[in-house]
Amino acid sequence: MSFNPGEKILEKYAKVLVGFALNSGKGIKKGEVVFLQVPESAKPMLIALRREVLKSGGQAIVQYLPDDMAREFFELASDKQLKFFPKHYLRGRVKQADHNIYIIAETDMEELKGVDPKKIMMRNKVFKPYKRWRDLKEEKGEFTWTLALYGTPAMAKEVWLGEKEYWEEIIKACFLREKNPIKKWQEVSEEIQRIKGRLNKMEIKYLLLEAEDTRLRVKIGKNREWMGGGGRNIPSFEVFISPDWRGTKGKISFDQPLYLYGNIIKGVKMEFKKGVLTKLEAEKGQDLIKEMAKVENADKIGEFSLTDSRFSRIERFMANTLYDENRGGKNGNVHIALGSAYKDSYPGDGAAVSKEQWHEMGYNDSIVHTDVVATTDRVVTAVMADKSKKVIYEKGRFRI
Repeated sequence: MSFNPGEKILEKYAKVLVGFALNSGKGIKKGEVVFLQVPESAKPMLIALRREVLKSGGQAIVQYLPDDMAREFFELASDKQLKFFPKHYLRGRVKQADHNIYIIAETDMEELKGVDPKKIMMRNKVFKPYKRWRDLKEEKGEFTWTLALYGTPAMAKEVWLGEKEYWEEIIKACFLREKNPIKKWQEVSEEIQRIKGRLNKMEIKYLLLEAEDTRLRVKIGKNREWMGGGGRNIPSFEVFISPDWRGTKGKISFDQPLYLYGNIIKGVKMEFKKGVLTKLEAEKGQDLIKEMAKVENADKIGEFSLTDSRFSRIERFMANTLYDENRGGKNGNVHIALGSAYKDSYPGDGAAVSKEQWHEMGYNDSIVHTDVVATTDRVVTAVMADKSKKVIYEKGRFRI
């Protein structure tokens, strides 16, 4: 029987997700519809979430996801079945839901190991219209979402912890021992807002990221602002921006493993020229990450992110991107994402921007968004429009 952290912890967890994470840090309003996507292995979390939605006056739609079914699908499905797109169902889902909560609870960390990467990418591409429908609704300010983790035996084993120890990492990271976790999240969010405000006042032309085996230049571009805080993902401590992909050049290495489509990728190194990925290597899982990079515009960056070690209580590898991209510890972390940009980095009304205008501004558009994380000591220098320079991040902390 799997470890259960207890009703009080799950109640606090649900309160944070429903009462803080959604609606950009404000929680849901009465009558709003919350779509709950929860795996079978996280049933106790589903019960707590639905209860909290109901107590908050909202409506819950539940998608209960059976465990251990993904591999068989790829083994049995024909190309026609892989390309099937449930258009009417997904259209209705986007129209109906005001918010989405997705719980990550893995029962097999490498369930898709050995599956042809082309099949995985073929299936992934099918859902591009669904992603676009959601993005459009989000750009109008009519939809919010959050992700959260539920510990399982497989996830704990992957990082050499017992289930109780793994759950203690989740509890610590999400402030669930606090008397009022939402208040704590609000305090952290306020400090992140302060840093964002300082960054947004700086006329940064590009960023220079330097470390051993890394010298990467990232162009910021016009019509952008830094984001972070406010509840998207729990936990989330990062401060990030969607840069102008066309100005990326140089090389970067990553010390953290990546779990991608039920496979593990290790030892990733990248090189960029004129914004495009020209070299991609991995010590393990290279075939899969290279296949991912072949997806339209997945060879360009959509996000640049920094996490301050003073905010995050995540101090170890957790074998999950949600936690690993928010790691604090001695050096904090720097990460980039290949693929889709966050269009809410645009400071105006994103819904009024045409596809051509997004392209003109250098916002990358792709069906994938793959975060790759580095936790080694790195220095980030901002080069201003007037050519002056300022170190904004080093030794895991913002210097502004």
